[in-house]
Amino acid sequence: MYNWDDPLGLGKKETVEKAVVVKEATEHVAQKVIHENAEIKQPTVANHTPENIEENARMAVEPVRADDKRVVNGQTDINQLAPFKYPWAWKYFLNANKNHWTPLDVNMTSDVHDFHHKLNDDERHVYTNVLSYLTTSDILAMRNIGLAVMEKMSAPELQIYQARQVYEEALHTWTYQHCIETIGLDQGEIYNRYRVVPEINQKIQIANRRLDSVLRTDMDLGNKDDLHEFIMAYIFFAGIFEGCWFYNGFSPIFSLQRRGLMKGTAEQLQYIMRDEVMHASFGIRVVKQIFAENDISLDPKAIRDMWDESEAAESNYAKYILRSPILGYNAQDHSEQFRYIANRRARQLGMEEPFPGAQCSLGWLDEQSNLRKEKNFFETRVTEYQTGGALSWD
Repeated sequence: MYNWDDPLGLGKKETVEKAVVVKEATEHVAQKVIHENAEIKQPTVANHTPENIEENARMAVEPVRADDKRVVNGQTDINQLAPFKYPWAWKYFLNANKNHWTPLDVNMTSDVHDFHHKLNDDERHVYTNVLSYLTTSDILAMRNIGLAVMEKMSAPELQIYQARQVYEEALHTWTYQHCIETIGLDQGEIYNRYRVVPEINQKIQIANRRLDSVLRTDMDLGNKDDLHEFIMAYIFFAGIFEGCWFYNGFSPIFSLQRRGLMKGTAEQLQYIMRDEVMHASFGIRVVKQIFAENDISLDPKAIRDMWDESEAAESNYAKYILRSPILGYNAQDHSEQFRYIANRRARQLGMEEPFPGAQCSLGWLDEQSNLRKEKNFFETRVTEYQTGGALSWD
């Protein structure tokens, strides 16, 4: 039977000499380590390089302990999934795989007719500009997770969910592109709006400024200032960019769906909404775990400025896309809903509400954003993959 405290029998010198298998070039180093102190417990290392050859030799015989794992700055073997320190992260990954679809699974026939024959000019303005913002935002999200956040995680169960998240952001971009192509919109014009429409560009530039800083190759999360910069960027990404801007950003399309318009696009966004809610929830959980494992104090003014800047940009955006109210929806409703959702995200982060007294101005949003299970077999394909209709958002 295995002794998990000493699985390779390191308590006996002769067993050590039989168990330690290293390349010929490093055998003398491993023997030196063993003879110096066969009983010594050394910290494990995550990065194998020729320079830390002695540590590598020790690591070859040192079991990974869950308690030693950290979200960032961990020293355990990043390639070993179990034992789990964060089983909730693995649960996120399993849940994410239950919400699987492609944009080709959703019938878009009625959307083509609705856009060209039923929507008025103001409604078409809303629809096209929402797509213009989302197309760029999901690519930005994909790059942030894949290039800036994921590689800084030092527990594989966290990285595995974020690998799925990178895929989902790419899938969302495909979905928006599919809608643009299906409706027959001018792709170059739609995609370039984020560069030429100030109200859309403002949100993208804020996100770029707050997220690009963590792409620095010299960022050292062992440094308190760099860790503070990283956590501020992650709070913005999970709490505002995905938790508020994305969540609130789908509501104009859902308002059309309520009236029986653009139902295919809205169904696509319902699938995306499931992903984004999980992305925000996961990010907030990671942020709180980093706080629990590190001595971090945030600057209250920096937090306040982040909320205020984001709210101002969202209000400007709302005034542009909803320059004229559409039936049952206007810019004031959109902005108030942002403040209401922002308070919810702040509470989840354990922070003070940034907009006390904000009211839920879109009481139908939560219900409208959930997929209906009832489907007419002759109108649409069954896209309730696995048990996706019963996903848990915990």
